[in-house]
Amino acid sequence: MRFLSRSTAFQALPWRWGSSNMIVAPSAAAADHQRAASSYSRLFSTQQQPSRQAAEDVVGSFQLAHRLDGLEKPTVWHEFTPLSVEHGSINLGQGFPDWDPPAFVQQAITKSISERRANQYARSYAHLPLAKVLVEDYGKRWNVEMDPNTQVATTVGCTQALYCALHGIINPGDEVVMLEPAFDIYHSQVKMAGGTCVFVPLRPTDTTTGDGDMNASSVFQLDMAEFEAAITDRTKVILLNTPHNPTGKMFSRQELESIAAIVQKHPNIVVISDEVYEHIIFEPQREPHISMATLPGMFERTLTLSSSGKTFSCTGWKVGWAIGPKHLVHAVTATNQWIVFSAPTPTQDAIAQALIQAREPYEGHFNYYDYIAHEYLRKRGILQEALMAAGMTPVLPSGSFFIMADSSHLSIPDAYLAQETAAMPTKPMPRDWACCRWMTETIGVTAIPPSAFYSAPNVPLASNLMRFAFCKTDDTLYKAKAQLEKHFGA
Repeated sequence: MRFLSRSTAFQALPWRWGSSNMIVAPSAAAADHQRAASSYSRLFSTQQQPSRQAAEDVVGSFQLAHRLDGLEKPTVWHEFTPLSVEHGSINLGQGFPDWDPPAFVQQAITKSISERRANQYARSYAHLPLAKVLVEDYGKRWNVEMDPNTQVATTVGCTQALYCALHGIINPGDEVVMLEPAFDIYHSQVKMAGGTCVFVPLRPTDTTTGDGDMNASSVFQLDMAEFEAAITDRTKVILLNTPHNPTGKMFSRQELESIAAIVQKHPNIVVISDEVYEHIIFEPQREPHISMATLPGMFERTLTLSSSGKTFSCTGWKVGWAIGPKHLVHAVTATNQWIVFSAPTPTQDAIAQALIQAREPYEGHFNYYDYIAHEYLRKRGILQEALMAAGMTPVLPSGSFFIMADSSHLSIPDAYLAQETAAMPTKPMPRDWACCRWMTETIGVTAIPPSAFYSAPNVPLASNLMRFAFCKTDDTLYKAKAQLEKHFGA
């Protein structure tokens, strides 16, 4: 049996041209045409559409690439954001501001689009106006001269900068040493690049400051002997994060010098330093932010990553960058040119303007950076009071906009500890995970369980901790405080 193609079947029917060049069918042939079209449709459907079983077989045989083994499961974000929505809780889990960028940043992107004509592809390395401003800013802080053409790479957020850096630096089997708790993206990206993660925990202590407050920089300590023991002849990268997420720790000069001294014993090791919270620091005189790249002998071995999202409250713009020596920046650009080629030009151009404006006095402060740090310090105080009202002990961050809280005095119903979810990191459910679910469902405030940021052997270190974000409006923070006081009593 010969089957007609769509076009042949169309031509075989008794069509004629009508007025206004519209195609019409003769009335005498209308019934025949209807039967022919129906018959053809059935034949075409039978020939072209696979059986339901065949479709199920195709779907069932599909497998994700092995590099994603273990990474396809739901994450902590997949669990707690919908849980918060379901129970109508106040979400202090995810770290993004719930307000818009400042007016001068919004005005900058309008100007970029309408006046500066920043609407076409940027250079693959970086939009040059942004690269020039970044070189000025970092050059002044680091006391080093850099070439904006070759020593800055811009990316779609800091996350992509890290992705490109890892793919450009490590080979399958290379080891990446990272300090736990670590942002969950770190481990996943190392695995996707073919590397092996080696975890060294920041071990909590009971150190307090003179006024009785627990300080994150003192509480979370790196054992240098343990760190050095983790380095082997396969180590290629040390992945550092300061100010640190999720603890809020700021690595001191002494700590960084100790890390640098160990790294310098191994000529093939590179430091990738994630510094996205570099402008959100609370006591710059006592605890200044120090970049690893500024230490003697470390500039040529350090690739520094940062972004605009946290600083300017525009996380959705996704403007990130890598800055440092030419050979390490090239590891990012050599990869990025085959992924997105270039980051969006309008947002890069707007951030170039915003960085310049941020140097100026703002809202009664020396500059915008002083203002935003002061605002976050004030918000930290609101959340600190709220957590204390709930019987928790805040571990005050020196930087970033997260607070880790000690929840050991809270009593969790056994039923929550017996639950199982797809995203939980270990079985049975870790205490911090159960505590965050209980607080979301019962009290109406959502935090993130820090066990999501640990490898399985070190999950117990997070048992009594919860991470809260204070990058929220005062109204949101006060509502959370009211919920906690209502349940636990002021």
